[in-house]
Amino acid sequence: MKNYFIVGASSGIGRALAEKLSGGDNQVFGTYRNTEMISANNIHAHELDVTQDFGVEFLPDHLDGLIYCPGSINLKPFSRLKPEAFAEDLNLQVVGAVKIIQACMSRLKKGTDPSILMFSTVAVKSGYNFHSQVSVSKGAVEGLTKSLAAEFAPKIRVNAIAPSLTDTPLAEKLLNSDQKREANAERHPMKRIGTAQDIAAMAAFLLGEEASWITGQIMYVDGGMSAIR
Repeated sequence: MKNYFIVGASSGIGRALAEKLSGGDNQVFGTYRNTEMISANNIHAHELDVTQDFGVEFLPDHLDGLIYCPGSINLKPFSRLKPEAFAEDLNLQVVGAVKIIQACMSRLKKGTDPSILMFSTVAVKSGYNFHSQVSVSKGAVEGLTKSLAAEFAPKIRVNAIAPSLTDTPLAEKLLNSDQKREANAERHPMKRIGTAQDIAAMAAFLLGEEASWITGQIMYVDGGMSAIR
């Protein structure tokens, strides 16, 4: 039996991963903030806001996996973005991750092949118009991933997944018409939009025993966007 802690498990990739990991005797502890989440089967729901003070007393004595999912997509020209928007993103996606990881370190050290997983974006590597805000925070996530992987080795593995556009509630404004869906699918070499299950499959692999020699990596699950032109 393994214990997994998913921050942001109420929808999208976090929800898909919670469902994937909760099989057998595994226990998944998932948090929600804006979208209510109901405990079911081996998934235990807890309300938590990483931008405020919080406790993790609801977690078991040991964790085998910590997954940090909170994110935002705010695509605007740089001239229309206020510095406060960058600070809010960093607080949610980077400072929040730091606080959660620090709060869980003692539990992770007691886990079996414990692993931390975070999420970036293909835009950090490739560079796209109007992505400055998201790229700043996710670029910091990638730096944090590599730094912690070095510091925590060999006991705790740390990796990140960098998806392209994925069909989740977070991307709803970018996919809210047939025309937008078709145009965004055509941008990808694989000619389709990614799904939450596509990303969850890679996440589950990175958290599992078969990935026990993988750490410090940014894994691109992006329909070919980062590698093919």
